[in-house]
Amino acid sequence: MNKEAGRIHAKRLRRLLKRLLDIYSPSGKEEDVVDYLYGYLRRAGLPVQRQDVDENRHNLVVSLSGRESEVAFIGHVDTVPAYELEDFGAAEEGDLIKGLGAADMKGACAAMIEAFTCLAEHGVTEAPLALALVVGEEEKGDGAEALVKEYHFPWAIIGEPTDLRPCLRHYGYLEIRLNTQGRRVHASMAKKGLNAVEQMLRILLRLSRYLEQEHKGLIYNIRDLFSSGGGFVVPDGCEAWVDVHLPPTAPVSEISLEIEELISEERRAGPAIESSVHFALVHSGYELPERGPLIEALKASFSDQDLAWEPLAFPSHSDANQLWMAGVKPVILGCGRLEKAHSPDEQVSFEQVLSAAGIYYQTAARIAAEGKSRTI
Repeated sequence: MNKEAGRIHAKRLRRLLKRLLDIYSPSGKEEDVVDYLYGYLRRAGLPVQRQDVDENRHNLVVSLSGRESEVAFIGHVDTVPAYELEDFGAAEEGDLIKGLGAADMKGACAAMIEAFTCLAEHGVTEAPLALALVVGEEEKGDGAEALVKEYHFPWAIIGEPTDLRPCLRHYGYLEIRLNTQGRRVHASMAKKGLNAVEQMLRILLRLSRYLEQEHKGLIYNIRDLFSSGGGFVVPDGCEAWVDVHLPPTAPVSEISLEIEELISEERRAGPAIESSVHFALVHSGYELPERGPLIEALKASFSDQDLAWEPLAFPSHSDANQLWMAGVKPVILGCGRLEKAHSPDEQVSFEQVLSAAGIYYQTAARIAAEGKSRTI
């Protein structure tokens, strides 16, 4: 690690990460971690502000240039619910730091905070830079939605887990809700009833075959399946949620229309059972060209740390989809591996967290220096 990256305070960074992991912050209940970070950032001498998301929830924004910046460093402080409420906090095993959110994405949040702390310590108080710690990414993305309504920045770095590989391409996303409605009868009369669950299973099987055969490269997940229940009865209602992640250039509108047509065909085939589809989220993917001020600063920072510059596509949904729709060009770059996110043994290599902090600091310092030279 070169002398610039060496400005990162490793012990301080490790303490911060462990503290963040010890604060439970599932989506919708981020108040404790936001309160802690607000105090931490103020003590670091950073001009932090709370941004309202709803009545009790806030983003934290550190802007070194007012409402408009060239680059925003963005991390989400919420997590999915704990796999075990009795055991979600930080644990260490050699270089690995384990805990809920270690990879997704409190490791990157800690690294970004350390980078901005170092900027303040070295006198960078005015620069076209912002740090945004947002809420709600794991559910509605309401933190990112609020952020782009009030702040402007053409470029962003989002610290989702990429194993320190830069992602200039991003998958699209469909969140689909399916409903079937039959007729409730006594369970012993099942053959005479109209079972909404059976109809849902037929739809899901046909949908999965369509997605596998017609659109290679996409990833789908049948996330939830519920019935109206009610005891010893034929269920009259069923609901399913399906996630579809589409390659960056996939025709999202065309695929969503084909899914609507598929459900319509099923409805016509069994007219006694109502079937419906609703797209809760429709986000297109994107590809960034390998040029521009942020890209050049990142390439130089990778070179400084002797890291290979090998851009990938980020295969999941993230706040980047919303930012892209708002006119922002987001690069996904963070520590940790995506396959460890949301898992019972979620973990991150502290050496990667340290490297991420160095990359963020070096990149921010370059952007700050370029901004200063333009004002002289």
